[in-house]
Amino acid sequence: MRAPGWRFRLGWWRLALALGLCAVGAIDGAGAQQRATGPRVVVSGEGSVSVAPDVVQIRSGVTTQGKTVREATETNSKTMAALLTALTESGIPQKDVRTAQLSIQPVYASQDSGKEQKLVGYNVVNHVSAKIKHIEKLGDVLDRLIAAGATDVWNVEFLVSDPGKALDQAREAAIADARRKAEVYARAAGVTLGKVISIEEEPGSSAPGPMRALAQPAPSTRMPIAPGENTLRAVVTLGFEIAR
Repeated sequence: MRAPGWRFRLGWWRLALALGLCAVGAIDGAGAQQRATGPRVVVSGEGSVSVAPDVVQIRSGVTTQGKTVREATETNSKTMAALLTALTESGIPQKDVRTAQLSIQPVYASQDSGKEQKLVGYNVVNHVSAKIKHIEKLGDVLDRLIAAGATDVWNVEFLVSDPGKALDQAREAAIADARRKAEVYARAAGVTLGKVISIEEEPGSSAPGPMRALAQPAPSTRMPIAPGENTLRAVVTLGFEIAR
């Protein structure tokens, strides 16, 4: 008959121990939070590195119209076949060429308000995206595409194929910039910087926007190309303790 009472007292003992541990944890947590929100200097720094692009991506294609879907698609397919051949003959492997857009839309004649629209044909758009790994070939590729019958050339975009090393240099410059600013603030405030307690990087990197162009059918001439440089940027925020 005494066993149940023993179990009851043991249960209360365990409960008291658990509550005590929770209280200690809460005190430790509060202390850690207080330390985390102690005096500090928080600044942002920016670094940038300019790199010559080594890859160019273009989007080109054909827009055709016909009285029927079949007529419009057949005309489009013939010209697109010539465009794909031109890309292949330019030395661009098939794995670097993919369909970017394919659409078929009805075309209606303009009608007075309130009257039923009259279907007069169909519009077919077929675009491909191609990656050119030798920028010096871009002018020749564009000439070949236009000669093959391309009606659209969009999104000529100069890129850096492997930006990792350049971005790391930009990150180092951003850290140095943030530390310099923190030292200026600390000196002006009459305090001494302590250790770094937080580092946060803004996601992504910035580079010049892509060059967008629309090429209409024209006589084949070697187009002058000026790829310039891409600027890769990194922005970081550093938090420093204030030494006591």
